[in-house]
This record gives sequence, structure tokens and C-alpha cells, in this order.
Amino acid sequence: MLQPTIADRVEVLVLVDNVTDFLSSSPPAVEGELSRFWRRGARLQAGHLLCCAAHGFSCAITAWAGEKVRTLLFDAGPDARVLADNASRLGFEMGSVDALFLSHGHWDHAGGMLEALDSICAGNGGRPVPTYMHPGMYRSRAMKAPDGSMRPFADVPDAATLARHGAALTHATGPQLILDDLFFVSGEIPRVTTFEAGMPGQYRRTSDGLGWEPDPLLMDERFVAVRVRGKGTVVFSACSHAGIANVLSHATASLPGALHGVVGGLHLAGSTERLIPETVTALRGFGLQLVVPAHCTGWRAVGALATAFGDAVVPSAVGKTFRF
Repeated sequence: MLQPTIADRVEVLVLVDNVTDFLSSSPPAVEGELSRFWRRGARLQAGHLLCCAAHGFSCAITAWAGEKVRTLLFDAGPDARVLADNASRLGFEMGSVDALFLSHGHWDHAGGMLEALDSICAGNGGRPVPTYMHPGMYRSRAMKAPDGSMRPFADVPDAATLARHGAALTHATGPQLILDDLFFVSGEIPRVTTFEAGMPGQYRRTSDGLGWEPDPLLMDERFVAVRVRGKGTVVFSACSHAGIANVLSHATASLPGALHGVVGGLHLAGSTERLIPETVTALRGFGLQLVVPAHCTGWRAVGALATAFGDAVVPSAVGKTFRF
């Protein structure tokens, strides 16, 4: 079992998400976009100064341990412009990023990668950016339409292109400790539940590039976890195509101590809405103190989670800062 360094504290800034919401109340450890806006000295409320939502996810996770401070950019959202504009409006310095992690090979998480790398390098003096990816992310993917035709997804940038933009790539299928061992990156997530079936209807290009083959399990998906002193482990799961119960089961098996919270997309919208009751039941077994549904969770699942877990549920939104 890998033993990550315990962080004294962790801060998570949501850079891209499906929703913007600076009006809903939050607990003291969560700061909304508008509060951050005023705290940074802004005076004028105007649309061109506030964040924009987009279908996708990206957050900056900063961990402190003694004198060490390390920031991981977790995914890059669907679009370079949205990520860049939101980072600027939130006052987040892309040059402070120490490494980039891509959770899985979908466009709504990888679309901003190249420009993100450019911005990080421009702000860090041109140093290469450690970039962590599963090698299976580069396969072309598509959804099969009812008429049998394939509706392709935009590809993840290939390794050579990423390298030209400053990525120092590490490809792995197993678990890793990165950034002074403060961040645990999972390996491929075992599928142990009976009800979580991945993403039915997704296909990927065959290895010879000539055809398509079913790819419902998205085995390239991985999660990140950080252990926080006095609290426990916080798990970051961008889309949970593996199923969030499988994700948290693997986190529990892979890391010592208790879970504290989970942040990210739970993929309980659309065809997976039918899994909401079983997912809520499964989550009761993990002792979570905080659930931060984001991105692809869907409003029906957020409502069910809030009903089940009460104030432990604090939905994500662009510009929110979560402090652990």
C-alpha cells in the first residue's frame, strides 16, 4: 500500500464546471465566486468580470505540508478560452501549477490542455510541466447512434503534440505518488459493484484504426486522492465512469485511514439516472463528511444526495473554493 504524505491543509479552486452559482449559501470552509471577487478588491459587478460555466471540469488542488506547497491542475475543461478566462477572473496564476493530471480521455476534460500547458510554461519560466496520463486515453472514441452510425468525440491531443507544448509526460496504468508524495494517483479502477456498468454505448477505434469496438468501461479513468491531517482522505473523481462506489471502494482499499470527502462528477445524469437510488445507498457505507457533486452528476442526483446526506452535500460551481 502506498503511503502518501499527509497534507496540513488543502485548497481546491473550481476553474471549470457545468454551473455557476454565487448566491447559494455555503459552509464557512467554502468560499463562493462572488466572495472571492470582493476579497480581491473588485468593485464593479458585471458579466465580463465573472466566470462562465461550460460542460466539463477542471480544478486546481493545492496542498501544504510544512514548507512544501504543491499545486496540481486536475483536468483542463472542454475549451481553452473558458479555462483561461475563468483563471484570469479568479486571479489564479497558471504559472503556479506544478503538474497536470488528465483523469480520462474525454474532450470535456482535455479540450483545454494545450493552452493550459502554454500558460503554465509562460508563467513558470519555460520549465516542462509533469503531465500524468493513462496510455489508453489517446484512442479515438464515439457514441453509437440509434441508426448504427458513430458520433465521434474530439480526440485527446497526442503525446508528441503535448510534448511540443511543454508536457513532460508520464504514462501509467498503476498507482503513483506525485508532487513530493502529496498526491495519490490511482491505477485502473477495479469494477466490484453489480450495478455500475460504465458508459454503455461508447465505442473506441480498434488498434488497427480500421473499425470500432465497444468501450463501456473506460479503463483509462483514474482518480486523485489527498490525505488531510485531522480529517482523512479526500477523493477527486472527475466523471466516475467507473461508478463512484467502485471509485471509493478502491480508494478505501488503496489508502490507509478513513475517507473524509469526495469531489467531482458522479455521472448520474441521462441514462445513468436509474442508478441514483443504488448509488445513494452505497455511499452511506463510506462515512463521508463532505460530498461535492460536480459536472456530470445531474440535478436529480444532487437532489437525492442532499435529501440523503443533508448539509454534508455542497454542490460544486465555477469559482468556488473548498478548504480542507
